Amino acid sequence: MHVPASPHIGAASRIDALDARLIELLAAEPRIGVLECSRRLQVARGTVQARLDRLMARGVVGGFGPEVDPAALGYPVTAFATLEISQGQGADVRAHLAAVPEVLELHTITGQGDMLCRIVARSNADLQRVIDRVVGFDGIVRAATAIALENPVPYRVLPLVAQAAGEEPPTA
Repeated sequence: MHVPASPHIGAASRIDALDARLIELLAAEPRIGVLECSRRLQVARGTVQARLDRLMARGVVGGFGPEVDPAALGYPVTAFATLEISQGQGADVRAHLAAVPEVLELHTITGQGDMLCRIVARSNADLQRVIDRVVGFDGIVRAATAIALENPVPYRVLPLVAQAAGEEPPTA
């Protein structure tokens, strides 16, 4: 489950141990129902529902969609492309990149380049096709691409959830 960056920052976004346990349970078993959550967490169903509603309203929990592995879909190659764009072309470049299915994420960045995108491809040779499609837009001036060899720490948020709740992050 990927949750986009939230504009909700500060004390209003703090969570407690029960929130953390609820998030951990939902991350482990996204199809679990509220009633079963309440049973396992040993709190009232209404408490779980209220906590979940509040976490969703604050943007802490953004969805319950399936985690899809691009490699299992036939896209085993992951790369990161740093893009330099023409001034004033940001919105057009964003729209262009949003239309490329192999672009999984796009971030505006500081430092070298203006945008960083995570892309996938069917093979190293197919990566060239994807890069050509990504940079084949007048608003993109230059691209630098790095192929990911391994992902030893996949995207995760549970250690951060534990830390935000004032607990020790889980190991492994």
